[in-house]
Amino acid sequence: MGTPDPSRAYAATAWPLRRAAALTRSCHPGPVVAVTATAGALGAGVGLDGVRCALLVAAVLSGQLSVGWCNDAFDARRDAASGRRGKPVAEGAVSRGAVWAAAFTAALLCVPLSLACGPLAGVLHLTAVAAAWAYNLKLKATALSWLPYVIGFGTLPAVAALTLPSRPGPTWWAVTAGALLGLAAHLGDVLPDIEDDLSNGVTGLPHRLGATATGLLLPVPLVAASVVLALGPAGPAGPWGVVTLAVAAPVALAGLLLARTWRKAPLAAAAVVAGADVALLLVRGTAPV
Repeated sequence: MGTPDPSRAYAATAWPLRRAAALTRSCHPGPVVAVTATAGALGAGVGLDGVRCALLVAAVLSGQLSVGWCNDAFDARRDAASGRRGKPVAEGAVSRGAVWAAAFTAALLCVPLSLACGPLAGVLHLTAVAAAWAYNLKLKATALSWLPYVIGFGTLPAVAALTLPSRPGPTWWAVTAGALLGLAAHLGDVLPDIEDDLSNGVTGLPHRLGATATGLLLPVPLVAASVVLALGPAGPAGPWGVVTLAVAAPVALAGLLLARTWRKAPLAAAAVVAGADVALLLVRGTAPV
């Protein structure tokens, strides 16, 4: 197995179905589905009707697709040079031009879909999408690499609440918890690839901190989000809030302790806590009562 030849990394395969499958894989389908599904759940949680919830889902889906395709197209040369697997553009399964075209098409569709959710919701969502593009094109290699994640995750509950006809605005604790989860998502997403990224000149905040410090920092925003979600709203935390508070810190600590024998243990622990936090966010809702 050799390193892919960068000069051939953008030659599309002759099979249209394979190109379509490669284009689908290049959008980062895991995060796209996760964020879009969360947006739909948040929309249902604040009481959106079927049409408005569908508009919210379509807006978020188009934005996430544009961001994922932009990421793969922009990083294609570096991915090809470093021989990274699972990158369809770098492997020559789909052309770089096709992925850029898909990214811009999705971004253009995102504008009317977002504004159809309401002027405030639309502008806020488009700001988050623009921040994600800025991450791909520049900010990922700076000390501000965390900012687009905080903006994106922090605004998602706000966009869902502002899509309501009455536009009541989100609760402070939903936005705060979303921002904390965004910071954790950035740390967890970068952690496994810090060494490879450094060799390619990417020096975002986690890279500057180093793998050890990033792993130690990762549980902090996750546990903080659990605390905000459980204790921020008025009234008792409820059964799910109590369970989340009880497991967040121990699971995060276990991830740190197991890191010496399993490199991805902190990331796995973070995924468990993040899942509980997202579930608690959905239980709590995002708009004022």
